Amino acid sequence: MSDMNSMNREIKKDQLRRQIVPALPQKDEDSNEIIKRARTKVKKKRFKIFLVVLLLLSAGAVSLYTYFKYCQYTGYSVIWEKSLNEGSYVGYLSFGSNVLKYSKDGASYIDSQGKEVWIQSYEMKSPVVSVNGPFAVIADQQGNSIYIFDKTGNTGMATTVLPIVKATVSAHGVVAVILEDSTSNYVYFYKRDGSSLDVKIKALLGGDSGYPVDISLSPDGTQLIGAYAYLKNGTMNGRVAFHNFAEIGKSVPDRLVGGFDEPYEQSLVAQVRFLDDTYSCAFADNGISFFSTKNALSPELIKQVPAEDEIKSVFFSDKYAGLILNNSEGENTYKLNVYKSNGNLVFTSGFQYQYTHADIDGNLVILYNEDSCRVYNMSGRLKFSGTFDFPISKIRNGRFPNTLIVTGPQNMKEIRLQIGGQYQ
Repeated sequence: MSDMNSMNREIKKDQLRRQIVPALPQKDEDSNEIIKRARTKVKKKRFKIFLVVLLLLSAGAVSLYTYFKYCQYTGYSVIWEKSLNEGSYVGYLSFGSNVLKYSKDGASYIDSQGKEVWIQSYEMKSPVVSVNGPFAVIADQQGNSIYIFDKTGNTGMATTVLPIVKATVSAHGVVAVILEDSTSNYVYFYKRDGSSLDVKIKALLGGDSGYPVDISLSPDGTQLIGAYAYLKNGTMNGRVAFHNFAEIGKSVPDRLVGGFDEPYEQSLVAQVRFLDDTYSCAFADNGISFFSTKNALSPELIKQVPAEDEIKSVFFSDKYAGLILNNSEGENTYKLNVYKSNGNLVFTSGFQYQYTHADIDGNLVILYNEDSCRVYNMSGRLKFSGTFDFPISKIRNGRFPNTLIVTGPQNMKEIRLQIGGQYQ
């Protein structure tokens, strides 16, 4: 009995001790480990949110790209309209993201909202214009005046002794002009300030090089491609020649680093153009040729595209070159072919539209006449076909994917293309 009482007392004492003395706490977790796990959870959560947002943005971008690529506009509305001083209007040329207007008595640079950034007055009987990147040159054909411009205005002037035939400019402001006298032609060069460079090329119709028909400078100004005509066995033939004016070209007579005659036997090359510092093209009556100057001392003919029919128009940008051919087969009157700068075909499309001008602006091919236009994308899809209630002199890309800048002799409008909209 006493043993039982003693046992009970011990049990009660043990219970009382447990109530008075709490159990020892467990060892705290390492605080850095807790913080690390919390940060990992936050990072995972943020990454999941980022992936969701990225997927939504990608889906939206794909949808938007698909929409602009495949949709066809049927109407337009006018965003803004600006009256222009007509003067002795001659023409417009794309200059950067804006437009260069030139006439016999002056030129003006007009921005994408119809505002004149600068105006330059001069007097020319027959102004011809060349644009390359941020520089433009206006020369008086069969006259002696040369004006050089950048986007801020006139950078220099030059006066020639001999009459001017053609002029071209590089993206750094170097100007090359073809001058002629009674027996020969010359190519002279000028800096952006109008001062002459100690470089010239002399050419004779019956000489080794031939008679220069057209020239084009590379954007960096170190290379020149020329279209020449020469007599062979009493027949006029074409030639494409390359000159290099960099340090590497000093070792070559007349800086002539390459010439191509065979592709143009009994054909004439009417126009040449450096599309960028590597690729160039030549338009002849028998087709279009694409060249590469990756090897500066050995230009290469990389592709020759024969004309399937008579060439009606040629046009180009810094990335593409295009031909419009008469189409003797099928229901379409004309055939439009567009090529990349390396000569690869981008698309071909037949059409019946009676155009007077053809341009490439960005990723659009724009055909137009005095009161209507047709616009294609680089998939060959017709994006817009419409008419206007005022004379058209130039059409180019607007500030947004579905807008165009439409310019006439007296006014300029930016229009927004619409699906199912009305012409207004």
